[in-house]
Amino acid sequence: MAYEHAIVLTGGIATGKSTVSSLLRAKGFEVIDADLIAKEILPLHVKEVEALFGKSVVVDGVIDRKALGSLIFSNKTEREKLNAFLHPLIREEILRRSELLEVAQKPYIIDIPLYFESSGYHCKMVVVVYAPVEVQRKRLMIRENFTKEEAQKRIDAQISIEEKKVMADFLINNSFDMKFLEEEIEKCIKFIRGKYADNKI
Repeated sequence: MAYEHAIVLTGGIATGKSTVSSLLRAKGFEVIDADLIAKEILPLHVKEVEALFGKSVVVDGVIDRKALGSLIFSNKTEREKLNAFLHPLIREEILRRSELLEVAQKPYIIDIPLYFESSGYHCKMVVVVYAPVEVQRKRLMIRENFTKEEAQKRIDAQISIEEKKVMADFLINNSFDMKFLEEEIEKCIKFIRGKYADNKI
């Protein structure tokens, strides 16, 4: 059955999910990455995206991700329109990959940034990667060269990290340095092992 052994990894933008995902992969976990799937799927639907959002988001037959991002993060209606189109396609591919991994009967990771904002995933365990909003904002400003206002728009487009923190089965605090994060990862693996006592992870 799909998702039987799935562990959802989620959090907020710029909390460090990708870093955590990479560290868990290095520890031997299989990882299904929803963001990566979205990046694979989106270029296959140029005509649909142009029909939804107009010619301004398509340049030379290719989706202009920056233009599309600016549009959807400044307009909730447009963002919901994209999500309504894209999320079912992403969900279908995650389901397909999940069913393949279930054969091994071992825990694996599904990295879903918008897990709490989405529906259709029935997973038993949710790990939230946490960093306070001021850290998220600072990281976004450095990483994407955003203004403070642009960074805050991206953050506000999701459920607040403080709300997600409360809904976690396990919390990975990524507010500090890499050494601290690695210790948090070890705690997380110990927690997972406790849930899968009969399974060698």
